[in-house]
Amino acid sequence: MSEIKLENLEKSFDDFVAVEKSDLTIQDNEFFVLLGPSGCGKTTTLRMIAGLELPTSGKILLDNEDVTFLRASQRDIAFVFQLFALYPHMNVKKNLAFPLKMQGFKKSEINKRIEEVSELLRIQHLLNSKVSSLSGGDRQRVALGRAIVRRPKAFLMDEPLGTLDAEFRELMCLELRKLHNDIKATTVYVTHDQLEAMSMGDRIAVMNKGKIIQFGTPKDIYLKPKTKFVGSFIGSPAMNFIPIHHSIEKNQNKIVINGENYDVPQSFGGTNSSINYLGIRPEKMFLTDKKGIPGVVFGSEYLGARKILTIKSEFGDFKVRVSNQVNAQIGSNVKINFEPKSAIVFDGTTDKAIESRYIKLN
Repeated sequence: MSEIKLENLEKSFDDFVAVEKSDLTIQDNEFFVLLGPSGCGKTTTLRMIAGLELPTSGKILLDNEDVTFLRASQRDIAFVFQLFALYPHMNVKKNLAFPLKMQGFKKSEINKRIEEVSELLRIQHLLNSKVSSLSGGDRQRVALGRAIVRRPKAFLMDEPLGTLDAEFRELMCLELRKLHNDIKATTVYVTHDQLEAMSMGDRIAVMNKGKIIQFGTPKDIYLKPKTKFVGSFIGSPAMNFIPIHHSIEKNQNKIVINGENYDVPQSFGGTNSSINYLGIRPEKMFLTDKKGIPGVVFGSEYLGARKILTIKSEFGDFKVRVSNQVNAQIGSNVKINFEPKSAIVFDGTTDKAIESRYIKLN
């Protein structure tokens, strides 16, 4: 398949900068996810890779070939849209055949490819059905089939599961990942759903306000967020944040919460903000009878073996993931503690994670 490189890529619409200068390498055969909230620039980035938008500046390389200003039809890239973009007056077989006919393939080769793709996607029984009669999930399979049948260098997918219900979306996540493993295709996938990104991506680029904030494996991004935004956007529930004062003496790794000292795995050599933020994942917090932050339980979400408590404290609301055996009723007073070595300190001025010997930052 193909390697895709973005070099200093930028897109502006008059005075509005949709995508700031971005550098990114999407590796051959990789399932790469562009993740971020609505309006962050991820779809614009995808459309530039596809050739549907021209960049204001920078380069796009496909297998080391500069395709920055080539038309979409000249890039050998398949695009799968959120709303399928199928021809409703044609049956499934004709939809699958259409891109191959446009490329001048012989009828025998077209039939061979359709047979292979329909078997791969398990849509053989739908070949003679009209697209307008299909369910959303079957339409999505046909849209994927029409992209796959071309055997392009790369697949670009713009929130392809966004119109499906939650149960079927989860099933299609597994199907897409299995399909990727079967055909070994370079895939760039856009979504605002971090659960989709974490379950499917080999690597993820988190975007916000036109910038790529961080990229890496799902595990690295979850465990080592580089900014407070990434910590809050990745994770379900999101990371908890406690405002803290750090020791005046430089290179100390002690923080003070409610008069208690905690040792954390970061020494403070960044900006001398009077208040920083301690980020802690819900599963790294727990209830205790000893020292801790006092709070009141006002929410409890049952999740089988676990449950998520929402606890109101003087520092704000915390989400705490606990065993379902923990007896904490709504309205009860509790104390919260956490595992200091799992915490991350974010600079109160820049919102960036403060560099430490455990967390390597670029």
